[in-house]
Amino acid sequence: MADVLRSLRHDDGSVLAAACARALGVDGVAVSLLVTAGQGAQPEPEPLWRSPGIAAEFEELQFTLGVGPGLDAAHSGTAVVAPDLAAVRADRWPGLPAEALRIGVAGAYCFPLGLGAIRLGVLSAVTSRAGDSVPEQRFADALALAAALTAQLLERDGNPPAALGTAATVPGEIHRAVLHQATGMVSVQLDVSLADALLRLRAFAYSSNVPLGDVAGDVVARRLRFNDDNDGTDGPLSPGGRKG
Repeated sequence: MADVLRSLRHDDGSVLAAACARALGVDGVAVSLLVTAGQGAQPEPEPLWRSPGIAAEFEELQFTLGVGPGLDAAHSGTAVVAPDLAAVRADRWPGLPAEALRIGVAGAYCFPLGLGAIRLGVLSAVTSRAGDSVPEQRFADALALAAALTAQLLERDGNPPAALGTAATVPGEIHRAVLHQATGMVSVQLDVSLADALLRLRAFAYSSNVPLGDVAGDVVARRLRFNDDNDGTDGPLSPGGRKG
């Protein structure tokens, strides 16, 4: 774990994520940052680095559904531990437990990245072993890693985020920029808020079993358009008028 903490500035995030997973004794680790897409929008997680496999798949699942222990930890500022997702009550994270088990994630341990009222992101560790306990040392190691990551993020560009209680401004490429653009386009198409537009995108992606990023790409490429039908039901239409 000490070696991991000393190598936090490693250029290859996948290598660092794999090292963190080994140090914590889990099957995968991911770090996401909270970024605000626009005025009035809820901060959403942007992937910073993650180990390949079930950790990456679990992050995408949470992002598509808009619920999960990682999002709860990031927004609440407190650790969220779900050692057995199969035992989670159905209304806590609708749709998530069954889909998580399908991709091989049985338990998740999520730790917020932040300082006081500043919410930066979340460190998530996942395991394929249902009911896997979290030894005290592993929990302490995860907290130490979260604290070190928070310190590193606050020192980027030599300055902490200017506003307390808001998502940090993250330099560099935003991995989900296409989703932010698609959210804005759907907001205009349906004359709804950005938050409602993102909900429509998520609902369509989940009901169609299509990755949220692919749906956003179709919207931006104008292969998919969201309209309100005359009967009051909402749904996407292709440019040719075919129901999506």
